[in-house]
Amino acid sequence: MFAVNGLVIGTYAAALPSLRDRHQMTDWQLPAVLFTLGVMGILSMQLGGRLADRVGARTVVLASLPLLGIGVLGLCLAPAYPLALVGAALTGLGNGAIDVAMNAYGVQVEQARRRPVMSTLHAMWSLGNFAGAGLVLATAGLATLPGLSSLAGAGALPLLGGLACAAALITLLVLARVAPAAAPLSHHDEQSGGRAKIPAAAWLLGLMAIAFGLGEGTAYDWSSIHVTDVAQVAPTTGALGLTTVAAAMFLIRLVGDRLVTRFGRRAVVRVGGVCAAVGYLLVAISSALPVLVVGWALVGLGMGMIAPQVYAVAGHMGGGRVLALVVTFGYATFLAGPAVVGGLVHLLGIQHAMFVPAALLMGLLLLAVVMPASDPDLEQ
Repeated sequence: MFAVNGLVIGTYAAALPSLRDRHQMTDWQLPAVLFTLGVMGILSMQLGGRLADRVGARTVVLASLPLLGIGVLGLCLAPAYPLALVGAALTGLGNGAIDVAMNAYGVQVEQARRRPVMSTLHAMWSLGNFAGAGLVLATAGLATLPGLSSLAGAGALPLLGGLACAAALITLLVLARVAPAAAPLSHHDEQSGGRAKIPAAAWLLGLMAIAFGLGEGTAYDWSSIHVTDVAQVAPTTGALGLTTVAAAMFLIRLVGDRLVTRFGRRAVVRVGGVCAAVGYLLVAISSALPVLVVGWALVGLGMGMIAPQVYAVAGHMGGGRVLALVVTFGYATFLAGPAVVGGLVHLLGIQHAMFVPAALLMGLLLLAVVMPASDPDLEQ
């Protein structure tokens, strides 16, 4: 479920330059697409979290996969800008519910195995995201072959949307057969029978989630456009931005659980914050393609260390209720934050806008100093 969600979102994000060109979007119209997806995602998270408590995270994922696939397909096939907004809305509804549910399912797996696994699960998301961006590059290569020139630029959107939708529907069929059901998450105090108070530290984790959510969302939605515009290259070459981010996140998450076992979650989060902040500073001050690639690689490495650990700490601290709170903060800014950055792009230019996620990540470093510890048994 992590891998396919990453693939669908990666395909959509890497295809944004072509989608922008197809509908000749202005600097405000593209942020409107991102904002629509973000708002619908936030609304869906609230419903998805409550349903995960009642019927189980697995059920929510299975119900949301078709909506996600159909939404991306509609976004890619839309013949006019208003219909693209409808596709973005459906994509947001499906993705928001899946984001909350699959992280809740991941915490349950970690608790059952009594060892860190959240980085590995998020690595699968990054692998899928990398594959989605790779699909865009692959179709660009196919467009150079005789008889396939129709796949150039926006001509590839129907194929990309169809592949993403097919992946979501096939995964639905597979998960329905092989994914074990888990008990619904409880948000109630077992001793008193009432609702447990949310720990104060959960709000600190929520602030951290806002910072890394905007940083990660900006990387996914704007890295390809940033490279395209700043380095003045073709949109297919600009897809190197997201490809680099996704590849770096995947590689660091493969070893993330081992790093947590050896150094602890807090140390991993602090190092990740430094890497991501430095990366954003590089892409904000340089226009050379090699430097931009290095900068986005650092962003990917840094962001890849942060989110899995913050979500894991939230889950072990207060179970599903606290996890739902922090995931909502993180993914709300992941989905809606890029639209805010889009407004800053219009006002300041795409390079200067990158100083904003850099500043937030520096703030995250300060919060990481007092970040609560996770379950010690999982880090030893």
